[in-house]
Amino acid sequence: MKLRFTKMHGAGNDFVVLDATREPLHLSAAQYRFMADRRFGIGADQILIVEPGDPARGTDFTYRIMNADGGEVEQCGNGARCFARFVHDQGLSPKDRIRVQTMKAIIEPCLQADGRVTVDMGEPFLVPAEVPFLTAGLTPTLVNGCELWPLPLANHPVDVAVVSMGNPHAVMRVESTEHAPVDELGPQIESHERFPRRVNAGFMEVVDRGHIRLRVYERGSGETLACGSGACAAVVAGIRLGWLDSSVDVDTRGGRLTIRWAGPGTPVMMTGPAVKVFDGEIDIPEL
Repeated sequence: MKLRFTKMHGAGNDFVVLDATREPLHLSAAQYRFMADRRFGIGADQILIVEPGDPARGTDFTYRIMNADGGEVEQCGNGARCFARFVHDQGLSPKDRIRVQTMKAIIEPCLQADGRVTVDMGEPFLVPAEVPFLTAGLTPTLVNGCELWPLPLANHPVDVAVVSMGNPHAVMRVESTEHAPVDELGPQIESHERFPRRVNAGFMEVVDRGHIRLRVYERGSGETLACGSGACAAVVAGIRLGWLDSSVDVDTRGGRLTIRWAGPGTPVMMTGPAVKVFDGEIDIPEL
């Protein structure tokens, strides 16, 4: 089966984008893994699928995300920016602001005059059960009224703040992202039994109250050059813990994102790049 695609990236977090607005796609997890494979396929952190919206809910499109391991996930912030750029550039919508249904929420990406895209990522979920995170038997440390949860790992426990941006995140503070043990701790945190749906592991270095550095080990993909929802989760955690102000520049290995959050009851706003790399066509084997 031949399939047309667009390769895009948001701060180095790279995607294969598929247009399913005219005809639904029926691909297996193995076929998504094939497309994401950097040696035998196209290569990507995630596959993004553009589907029709639901007029009854006031949505323009539906946004589905497949990880490199073929599993479907709830949210991808960098992907949301690329999604908005794709539907605009492909002529699928004339709007600068669109309403998009994800697995768990409705988000509103908006194209900016400078070429960047701002995404209303919705309100964060801050109750552990909503992440989900299992707290039975654990006693948190309170910092500025926010819980840091002890997470036992193979070599030593770490303290994490848990946040959901529609997908689960565990954020830990480190002295230096350059020297953070992402490859060692990332897989342990991602698959920890306390997170029933697994989790994205964020390693945050606070430079000052308006600036952090961040590395994220993502569920089903490993470390990526940037993670938009991870940047949102890290800033939310940092604000709640009293370390950050309401507008924060987040430097990832792939580029800079700007995150704004006014506090509980308000949405998280993320602004960053969305870049088309190339269009192509690939022959998808029966897998």
